[in-house]
Amino acid sequence: MTGSRAGYTLMELVVVLALLAIATALVGPGVGRTAEDVAARPQVASVAAFLRGAREQAVTSRQTVEVRVDRDAHALLLRRAAREGEDTPAARRAFAAALRVESAATPSAILFQPQGMSSGARVMVETTGPRLFVVTVEALTGRVTTQRVAR
Repeated sequence: MTGSRAGYTLMELVVVLALLAIATALVGPGVGRTAEDVAARPQVASVAAFLRGAREQAVTSRQTVEVRVDRDAHALLLRRAAREGEDTPAARRAFAAALRVESAATPSAILFQPQGMSSGARVMVETTGPRLFVVTVEALTGRVTTQRVAR
C-alpha cells in the first residue's frame, strides 16, 4: 500500500470546475428568461380574464359592455351602458407598471355585444425584457385567446 493515494489531483479539479463554469454560462440566461415568463404569464392571464369577464357581463346583463385600455393609469376600464342610456361607473383592473399594454385598434375601446359578439381587437402586452404577448378578441364569437409572440 505504499504507492496508492486517495483523492483527486489538482488537474482533475480544475477540469471539473471549468466544465461546471461552462455549463452555468450556457444554462444561466435561459433560467433568467424562464423566470421572467413565469412572472409575466399571470399578468397576461389577468388581462385575458378581464376581457372574458366583460363578455360574460354583456351576455348575462343583455347590455353592451365597453373595455378601454388606459395606458397612463396602467389599468383596463370596463363601462356598461345603463338601461336609461347613462353609463354605470367603470370597473377597473390594474396591471403591473412594468407591463406595457396597448390596443392595436384605433379607437382603443373593445365593445362586447349582448349576443356574445365583439368589435374584435388585438391587445399587445409587453413585459420587461423582450417578451411580447398578444391577447386577441375575435369579432364574431367574442372569444379571447393569448399567444406569446417571438420578436
